[in-house]
Amino acid sequence: MAEAYFDATERAHLCDLLEELGPEAPTLLDPWTTRDLAAHLVLRERDHLAAPGLVMPGPWSRFAERRRLALAQHHFSELVATLRSGPPPGPFRLGWMRQGPNLNEFFVHHEDVRRANGGRPRTHGHAMDEALWENLGRAPWLLSRRLRGVGLELQWAGTVRTVQARRGNPTARLTGAPGELMLYLFGRKDAAEVEISGPTRAAQAVRYTHFGL
Repeated sequence: MAEAYFDATERAHLCDLLEELGPEAPTLLDPWTTRDLAAHLVLRERDHLAAPGLVMPGPWSRFAERRRLALAQHHFSELVATLRSGPPPGPFRLGWMRQGPNLNEFFVHHEDVRRANGGRPRTHGHAMDEALWENLGRAPWLLSRRLRGVGLELQWAGTVRTVQARRGNPTARLTGAPGELMLYLFGRKDAAEVEISGPTRAAQAVRYTHFGL
């Protein structure tokens, strides 16, 4: 499927940008710099012992952060070269992983660097938008799990296509291009170009909820 290649495209573009900006450029993940982000991505794919700590709280999370800080001491060009070489043999090479989590990861982190350094929203080809939209529909309940007491519907701007992210009454609607919706639900609310509509209580809940994995 064509979607399997979009993660590789985002990876390559991100690596190009990291090389262009160098190790001390800002990201949307303040106070992380580009060096911190590169170390995070290398750890995610290559440190199988520490990587679960990226999503697990407590001691495992603290262990992963210590390992990430150690990686960040490596030469920046080495980190970027490792990242550019692609994932090592294992689950990150599986088609479903490339179409889903890997595409999300590299798209969002690419935008973390782009937008912190003056980049504007990109215009994607239709196939890329379709891939991002499909990923939004895979587990919208997970991305919106912190929203309480109201419902949430996602709409692809300029179309009638919608996804029910969370059931509830009243229900707000979040409208934008698939990539902008993804950024919002991954916690990059200030950078995402979206429109929130619906009853006041529901819209305010969406506006003030801290989304993200």
